[in-house]
Amino acid sequence: MNKKTFINILFTLTASAVIALSFSSCGSDNETVDHNDGTYSGRSSDFEEDESGNGAGYGEVSIKIENNKITACTFKMYNLDGTLKDESYGADLSRENRLKAQKAVQSANKYASALIGKSSAEDIDAISGATISCKEFKEAVGNALKKAEKA
Repeated sequence: MNKKTFINILFTLTASAVIALSFSSCGSDNETVDHNDGTYSGRSSDFEEDESGNGAGYGEVSIKIENNKITACTFKMYNLDGTLKDESYGADLSRENRLKAQKAVQSANKYASALIGKSSAEDIDAISGATISCKEFKEAVGNALKKAEKA
């Protein structure tokens, strides 16, 4: 190995180590928060609507915690007037927006299922076309977990 190749490898390894260390020190994942066992509910704040006028509402979760892990979760989404977003949600919209509305409704069960066995919603990935729902879900879960925190 020539000197130039050695220097390039050394530089790459050093840069990789610096990047890895900077990521490992970020975020609150290093903090462990203990939660009381039980069932807790949480609600997201009201979402007015996106730039297309879609998505207004809020989300509510109910989570069950056992041994610091979420063992059950339900997530429901509501219009701002308090009516449940269900299979008829978006029926009065254009075909494209109706499909988006229904995708958001269907995402609720997927988000709830993905939370089982976890201790927070931070690692839940948004489903394409249902990012507003994901934000509502994560906020509602966070609010429920705050109620469950041990003092």
